[in-house]
Amino acid sequence: MTTLSELLAEHTELPGAVVDHLQRVVAEWQLMADMAFADFLLWIPLPATPGTYLCVAQARPTTAPTAHPEDMVGAKSSGEDNPQLHRAVVEGRICRDENPRWHLEVPVRSETIPVRLAGKVVAVLSRDTNLAMPRVPSPLEIAYLGSASDLCQMVADGTFPPKTSGVGTNTSPRAGDGLIRLDALGLVAYASPNALSAYHRMGHASDLVGLSLGHATRALVQDPFDAAEVASRIGAALDGRYSQRMEIRARGAVMLVRALPLRPRGDAAGALVLVRDVTDLRRRDEALLSKDATIREIHHRVKNNLQTVAALLRLQARRTAGIPEARRALEESVRRVNSIALVHESLSASVAEMVDFDELIDRVLPAIGDGATADVRAKVRRDGSFGTLPAEMATPLVLVLTELVHNALAHAYDPGVAGEVVVSARRSGAALDVVVADDGHGLPEGFDVEASTGLGLQIVRTLLDSELGSPLQVRPRAGGGTEAVIRLSMRGR
Repeated sequence: MTTLSELLAEHTELPGAVVDHLQRVVAEWQLMADMAFADFLLWIPLPATPGTYLCVAQARPTTAPTAHPEDMVGAKSSGEDNPQLHRAVVEGRICRDENPRWHLEVPVRSETIPVRLAGKVVAVLSRDTNLAMPRVPSPLEIAYLGSASDLCQMVADGTFPPKTSGVGTNTSPRAGDGLIRLDALGLVAYASPNALSAYHRMGHASDLVGLSLGHATRALVQDPFDAAEVASRIGAALDGRYSQRMEIRARGAVMLVRALPLRPRGDAAGALVLVRDVTDLRRRDEALLSKDATIREIHHRVKNNLQTVAALLRLQARRTAGIPEARRALEESVRRVNSIALVHESLSASVAEMVDFDELIDRVLPAIGDGATADVRAKVRRDGSFGTLPAEMATPLVLVLTELVHNALAHAYDPGVAGEVVVSARRSGAALDVVVADDGHGLPEGFDVEASTGLGLQIVRTLLDSELGSPLQVRPRAGGGTEAVIRLSMRGR
């Protein structure tokens, strides 16, 4: 689906300030659509074809049937087809159709609202109401429609949305969450049922109508700073100033509160206060944080236990100095246990069960090189990026690479011969290609990786088959040496 920015860039040469303002309108207009019980379409005049308008964005109400079940973005309209669009631009005022028109067998009443920025009309909003479902006037509907009309007039005045508007569309309170209309003195003229429920949950026992909302809210909020701040923001809205939403707590309840000034044509008409109850959401967030902390602590303890096991094995290896094979086997076990411990150490510092594998392997490789025999002079390095990998993939992969690098250091070079072992990683689509290459003397004649009885390669084959689902290919390297090739599927990981 083409975005608003793409459509504006393709069909217009509007300056950045205008594009930013239209983005702010679209970020805020779901509130207007819900309160107006109407669809909102954003139209821009096309400079290449005067008198023609292009629909670049669309919002449907969540409180009423849509007037446009079809996607209108990308549609064009001429001044002859919809003369109200042209009138709104030329006259710079809200224009209303006296009689409804029929659209896809649905009666629709339309009005057009000029979008003004810095005194100039830069676009037009059309407010289209589906009249097929008759509505019985109620206090809620009257409050909604009155507030929507004030905001639409402020769009036409160029005072809404403000430049400071940066409220997230997913987190900001909406009309259906809870709406309170204040008069010019800050007294509650109307509070929706959801708004009343939110205040009752904070500990307010009576109705809100006729009360000073700033004083009532300040008396409920536990934290003195938050209490003063929320009262200040409500007062600022009454004075015509905008502010961001804030989170308040009262008696275990958590609310998002946002206050909007209502000043159509510059006249003080009170304010609109939106309230969203996020108590249960915050409790789930706290539970998830507690769970994450527990998981990280488990990884930390596993890492400590593995390091203890490695220390015990290292101690035992020192006591087998007269049995070289036993000492070598214990030292290899220490290396493997330490590699697993490093994975758990990385997980203990991560909120998600993901591992920065580049950072991890950069810590493992030097340890392998340092643990090689004294007469091995080959260096080990990484080339390319593994990226972030899930823990269930990182643990077997680090063991596989540990064994392959150790094998290369142990068997590819003669004593005292310098060389280089390179672990390279390349991502292509849903695949991760990993190559461990050395510049040593190459494979022995008749070597068969599947028939090899070495413990290291047996571990590699087992982990690749059972954990990573990848075959192992060992082949001569171009230019001399050997390379082990692994291809891992990243699909679903």
